[in-house]
Amino acid sequence: MGAGKTLKFAICEVLQFVGLCVPLFIVMQRFAVIVSKVKDLAQPPGDSRTAYWLIVAASVAYVTSTALFIWVPLKYMVFQKKKFLIGRKKWRPVALVYVILSTLPCFAFLIASSEVQIHNNMKHDMFMEVPVSLILFSLICMDVVERIRHLRLTGRANDRDREAEIPSTILTHMEPVTPLNPLVPGPAVPGAAVPTSVPSASQHNNNRNPNGASMRPEPNGTVPLVSDHPGNSRRPFSISGLSSRSESIAAYPMSPYTYTGPLRFLCATDARADVIVDSFMFWMDTVEMVRSAGHPLVYYSGWVFPIYIFSYLSCLRVVVMPHSPLLSSLGVALQDLPFFFVRAGLVAFFGFVTPVLYMMKNLLICLAFIYFNFMTKLRIFNTERMVF
Repeated sequence: MGAGKTLKFAICEVLQFVGLCVPLFIVMQRFAVIVSKVKDLAQPPGDSRTAYWLIVAASVAYVTSTALFIWVPLKYMVFQKKKFLIGRKKWRPVALVYVILSTLPCFAFLIASSEVQIHNNMKHDMFMEVPVSLILFSLICMDVVERIRHLRLTGRANDRDREAEIPSTILTHMEPVTPLNPLVPGPAVPGAAVPTSVPSASQHNNNRNPNGASMRPEPNGTVPLVSDHPGNSRRPFSISGLSSRSESIAAYPMSPYTYTGPLRFLCATDARADVIVDSFMFWMDTVEMVRSAGHPLVYYSGWVFPIYIFSYLSCLRVVVMPHSPLLSSLGVALQDLPFFFVRAGLVAFFGFVTPVLYMMKNLLICLAFIYFNFMTKLRIFNTERMVF
């Protein structure tokens, strides 16, 4: 391991460990302050300093024990590439452990802080901005580090950087196509786009090539064999035969409005920067939901329970790989659907303490997911027609 890789490894590990510890220390310290204030207001007054230092000592002991017995062994097994952790590469064990060890206790102490103040008729601290922002910012940083640590951080992006776990709206995974027998059309490979041309009238009637092999298109519109020269009839068309430049273009389609003038530097883009942008966009709805709990009317009520519980459940989506097809259903089940009902209840009881824009976003995403994935399969909505 070179000096540059060692430095990057150390920085990534330090950032993740700091993100694991600092939110816990801040939240538990402020919870200790609230408990000490309750002890001072109690009749008779209790020993507030003892309660404060007991909670602080408990937080230090918790962080130390989890780091030694869970965090460090997990990191060792991940870097040793244990199959039961990273064999299938469909989930992220480090993200799961982080959400359980750091985010869950922080949200639990936020709820406990609210309940302690409600039961003692005290309004001392609402945990409005710094602790909540620190918790979510640490979670975002952990997500960014996990997705960018395998990429080069110097120089221009190469092919490996282009295959990074960047936003799912961009095609990032290409599977090789198995060579096909020119005389026996094979099944179409999902995701493999084979260029085809509009057949002429004679080709449309018999669907055969000059050598007599069948050219019938597959149900998904692809042609199993393309051969436009008799001498090349035994060479099947395959994506594996394309050049690396063609693969790059397929993975990153060029815009028809590509500008090549003197201001073309404004069109610069890099997959490594897109990772950071996508990570922040991934968490914006959760951030807004958690911030709504900081409103005084909401924080000193029982609504902090559903807000923090469903916000934590939405955080569990980070365990799944960014390019996983499960993200769509998990986003609806763990975020948009419960967030819509929680926001509707907040607006009904407290007024517009949460933006209506996010409530409409949750509703439209749920309706679009149900319609396009399930209702379009019904016969009444299946209006596809053959186009010639």
